Amino acid sequence: MKYTVSIEIALPRERVVRLLADPALLPMWLRGLVLHEPLSGVHGEVGTKSRVVMQTGQRTFECTETITRREPADLHGIPEGRVVLFEREIVGEGMWSAVRDRLTEAGPEATLWASENEYRFSGLLMRLVGLLMPGSFRKQSLQHMQDFKAFAEQGTDVRDVEG
Repeated sequence: MKYTVSIEIALPRERVVRLLADPALLPMWLRGLVLHEPLSGVHGEVGTKSRVVMQTGQRTFECTETITRREPADLHGIPEGRVVLFEREIVGEGMWSAVRDRLTEAGPEATLWASENEYRFSGLLMRLVGLLMPGSFRKQSLQHMQDFKAFAEQGTDVRDVEG
């Protein structure tokens, strides 16, 4: 299963990139995040493997995230017109996913964030979920992007919204 979602954020690209890359800010916009801890490497650097635990309602999902690409490596003073890329693989029980995020300038005070997502499922349960509820994956990806936008533009913390 493959899909792409995108959103425009009313902030300069370099500011958006720094907010996305800051591990201390993840709990403020990544709805359902319980834990995100590096197992090896440094957060955000290529090759880093992290344990990620997410919770949705009563369901908890644990996976391993590996950073496969980050360009440019230095997120300060990014040249105008340069596309910023963040890519990662996520492996959990019955699921493999690749996420390719592209951040481009949509104007001097605007950034376009496009996220290409690919999922592969193994095991009967996850294959059924992928087959019967493909829209739920797209909806969740878009929700994370909307939460980030609200956090970046207005300082909205999902932990306050979730109650």
